Amino acid sequence: MVENIKILGIETSCDETAAAVVTNGSQIESSVIASQIELHARFGGVVPEIASRAHVEAIYPVVTQALEQAKIKPADLDAIAVANQPGLSVALIVAVTAAKTLAFALDKPLIAINHIHAHLQAAMLAEEKIDLPAVALIVSGGHTSLFDCESALDLKLMGSTIDDAAGEAFDKVAKILGLPYPGGPSIEKTAKNGDPKAIAFPRSMLDRDSFDFSFSGLKTAVLYYCQGQDMKGENKVASMSEKEIADIATSFQAAAVDVLTIKTIRAADYIKAKTVLLGGGVAANSALREQLQKACDETDRKLLIAPRHLCTDNAVMVASLAYHKYKAKQFADLALEPKASY
Repeated sequence: MVENIKILGIETSCDETAAAVVTNGSQIESSVIASQIELHARFGGVVPEIASRAHVEAIYPVVTQALEQAKIKPADLDAIAVANQPGLSVALIVAVTAAKTLAFALDKPLIAINHIHAHLQAAMLAEEKIDLPAVALIVSGGHTSLFDCESALDLKLMGSTIDDAAGEAFDKVAKILGLPYPGGPSIEKTAKNGDPKAIAFPRSMLDRDSFDFSFSGLKTAVLYYCQGQDMKGENKVASMSEKEIADIATSFQAAAVDVLTIKTIRAADYIKAKTVLLGGGVAANSALREQLQKACDETDRKLLIAPRHLCTDNAVMVASLAYHKYKAKQFADLALEPKASY
């Protein structure tokens, strides 16, 4: 019998309202994302209350459009999946409520998905067979984590950030340099015109026997460089040339990418990983993709990276991971609640 499991995934963990229908965990029938970038741009970051209200307004049309694009009736779905953790509580509750309502009304199984684990699934989406064990680096605005990955459902956390996530540091440094939000794309674009060796910013925690990350010190080093060690000097950014700003951006990016790459390869060596997986919003960064690819080539490992359109938050990754939980009969009940922390 030919398998034909169709799952609707819903995602509202931060500032994107997303819904998607995926068949058998890999065949994308539809993917709809309502972005809130313009709403939050003037604040330089996501405002939870604004995000929540926008999700409420967008959730019905986004889910409806996803079903229409997939040319499927709600009753023909096999399950409803939702990212219920981690994320902004006031944002998560919108998707969780919608998913529970649909699951109850349609009498379909409800599947709870960890948002971070789903980012990992985006890197595995196109691969039928993956050489295991694998090390997975999930790097985004809210999370920077390394996992020992035995399967899509068997993940062991090896290390995470003890302060700022890498994407958060990109946003904050972009703000220091007067670059537009979101910071990741702005830093990457500006960095193309700079010298990555112009400024020796710190590579934090590389001297420790740990797989944890820290990017707060790197961000602060950029701030001190621009405003002086006592923070009382004149902000020099306003008088800097485009080349000077580009040098700061690319030197910061080089430091962040060095740490991410070195820590990931160390983790891969530790568990003798044959494969490295990369997902999350910062996985779209070209410098990271290229440097990690080079490191994997040098250590004879295969690198699987989420396609750029699935690096940022989306519902395809939610529905895809849900397929594996569906097969394992790992269902949630209607008492499911959102969880802000991992």
